[in-house]
Amino acid sequence: MPTSSSDAGAWFIDGDGWCNMARREVSPNCDERPDGCVTDLLVVHNISLPPGVFGGPYIADLFCNRLDYEADPYFDQLRPLRVSAHFLIRRDGEVVQFVSANRRAWHAGVSVFDGRERCNDFSIGIEVEGTDHEPFAEAQYPALARLTAALRERYALTDVAGHEHIAPVRKTDPGPFFDWGRYRNELAKIIDGAQLRFPAGLVKSQAAGTEKFEK
Repeated sequence: MPTSSSDAGAWFIDGDGWCNMARREVSPNCDERPDGCVTDLLVVHNISLPPGVFGGPYIADLFCNRLDYEADPYFDQLRPLRVSAHFLIRRDGEVVQFVSANRRAWHAGVSVFDGRERCNDFSIGIEVEGTDHEPFAEAQYPALARLTAALRERYALTDVAGHEHIAPVRKTDPGPFFDWGRYRNELAKIIDGAQLRFPAGLVKSQAAGTEKFEK
């Protein structure tokens, strides 16, 4: 559902935590956030199922506990998993929502941000369909920016991080091909970029094993 930048303001999150521009597939892999918890962190992931294969039903099937584990040899190791992000952004820019952003989706696992553990408690997770080994699609960045802006309007978001930043060594996504500068530039077309803090400075990409500069 790619759309033009001029309609960015048409994107919103309703009071129940659902995005009006997202296709909805409801996942059971979620629960209530702790009482009094402020949702202030956005976490960016990447995912492809099977690894390196784009399109198809398998990501949604995994998040909704209906994956056919016999469909690919890789899937056998996924049998114990009960996971879901709040959102998935497909290669063509389509947004799929699995969990209300008001609730806690099971996306981050063991994680720490700014000294706070259990990032699922206070974060919103967005999966961007892709891998650590190739560029993301052009249509994904404006969709991610529009979704981010809509979430910022509804929730007290202050920071954006990659999964690799909150679970270093254990996780590598969104990886060295995710263009943080492009993401910020797209977002700046919609909202004041100063409203959110992004990964900054010279950091080590867990995926690449080399240093990179994240704007």
